[in-house]
Amino acid sequence: MDDARRATEIDPITLEIIGHGLVAIPNEIDANITRTAFSPLVYEYKDFASGLVDAEGRLVAQGSGSIPIFVANALGVAVRDGIAVHGIDEIHDGDVLISNHAGTLGQHLNNVVMYTPVFAAPGELFGFMCVLVHWIDVGGSTVGSCSATDATEIFQEGIQFRSVKLWSKGVRNDDLYRIIEINTRFPTMVLGDLGSQLAGTLTGKKKFLALIERYGAARMRAAIDAIWDRSERVARKGVRDLPDGVWRAESFLDNDGIDGDVPVPVAVEVRIAGEAMTIDFSGVGGVLKGPLNSGIFGGAWPAARIAFKILTAPDEPANEGCFRPLEIVVPEGTFLSAPATAPMGMYSATLPTVIDTVVRAVGKADPARAAGGHHGTFAAHWFFGTDPATGALFQQLDTGHGGWGATAAGDGSGPYKTMAHGDTLDVPVEVQEALCPLLVETIALRPDSAGDGIHRGGLGTEKVVRVLSESGFSIQIDRTRCRPWGIDGGTEGAGADGTIEPAGGEPRRLLKGVTELKPGDRFRLRTGGGGGFGPPGARDPERVAADVAAGYVSREKARAVYRVALDPDGAVDRAATGRLRREGPGDL
Repeated sequence: MDDARRATEIDPITLEIIGHGLVAIPNEIDANITRTAFSPLVYEYKDFASGLVDAEGRLVAQGSGSIPIFVANALGVAVRDGIAVHGIDEIHDGDVLISNHAGTLGQHLNNVVMYTPVFAAPGELFGFMCVLVHWIDVGGSTVGSCSATDATEIFQEGIQFRSVKLWSKGVRNDDLYRIIEINTRFPTMVLGDLGSQLAGTLTGKKKFLALIERYGAARMRAAIDAIWDRSERVARKGVRDLPDGVWRAESFLDNDGIDGDVPVPVAVEVRIAGEAMTIDFSGVGGVLKGPLNSGIFGGAWPAARIAFKILTAPDEPANEGCFRPLEIVVPEGTFLSAPATAPMGMYSATLPTVIDTVVRAVGKADPARAAGGHHGTFAAHWFFGTDPATGALFQQLDTGHGGWGATAAGDGSGPYKTMAHGDTLDVPVEVQEALCPLLVETIALRPDSAGDGIHRGGLGTEKVVRVLSESGFSIQIDRTRCRPWGIDGGTEGAGADGTIEPAGGEPRRLLKGVTELKPGDRFRLRTGGGGGFGPPGARDPERVAADVAAGYVSREKARAVYRVALDPDGAVDRAATGRLRREGPGDL
């Protein structure tokens, strides 16, 4: 056996060790960033992602808890742009680059990718270690930058960095650090998060390099190719198990917050042929005046990739091989493929609905492989102002938790964030109240908010926050009219809603916009429930009784929708239930 062949041969056990070793690197970095970051948006909410890409920007491995809309494409796109800007010969060991360029990443400017090259040997570029962190403020017209619901161009949303070197050959670029410092309202937190991000990037590089040195560059490349091939096989089988054909679905967003009350169409077409799938976004709405746009690599690509992986290879570690059977079609000039100057501050608000609609289309091919619609709105809301106790500027960003759709296998889950969030967590109430002049009065499930069916959807939530001092407030809620749909006979879930309740005044509905709150004013957020699966009248009466006992479903709904009668103690009245289920709904 010659040396070249011996260097690339790899047995199954070693392949598994390398595969788990690759995933372990970003997982460890995730844990380190959680321990060392300054902003609760990072260390609690976990609004970041880490991963490894090869020398061409192809995804090798990602952190298990990383946000899907980041690792589905952003890391590799940033790297490829850096190579295009600088040239491969000008990427050196010890360089650390950052990018949040809207024309490249297609996301809001708060999302900053940091990456550093990993050389297997001098002059032999193997790949890159990448960490994306949401910086809590990068300038712009409103505190938090991406919270400007009235932005009409990207330049109102903050400063941009396009593949610039934060460190060059191991030397810190002090000029760039000063630029960052004076272009944020929260320099201590942003520079603290940047330091955590940098430490994670450099530590990940060392661990990646150690793995390469242990097994050799040739064997590592062979292992990565084998991992990609295996993931591709899993994804192709997932596609092959779906019926061939052309499957379409439509939904819509309420509006873009600026251009009147004009719904935004979300029409998708999914074409399945053998082992290949095409997701076509030609039918989605055009570029929007408001900040709900995304560039092609921040909108169309992650939405399609997330939906594809949900449907074909949900348990496979995410890497480039998973997406080989997928073709993405999107014309220029949609809200998922907007130009670099379009406002993108709330780009992520549209993606859950787009993903949901792709799943809905495939549900027409095979309902057992799909789910009812989920609540589908980030319901992102910001409180910001000056804390009278400290005199310091504060900002609290949170999102909504709601119900996910039921499936053929069981009830919908939740309350969780959206399909685009992944494993992001909530900032604990105690942390919110300790850092900001806020009081979280209520967080509760919404009874009767779930869609009904043989399997019901997950429940929405209701949250009430009272401000203790003057505060700015920004909100972005959608899916109030396009409610989470049922599937295969299931009913739709409740929609989202938002209300400002002034102290001593009349409540007013607020779904999108920026306003001022006075001490004692409240904000009430209601999130939607997931759609049901199958006809409600066929649900097991004992499960309906259990839902009533838990407070998920009211007695009235149990009788009217599920056709289940309960005695005064909450047990199923089988004789009355039998009569109800034999009668039609009009007989109640």
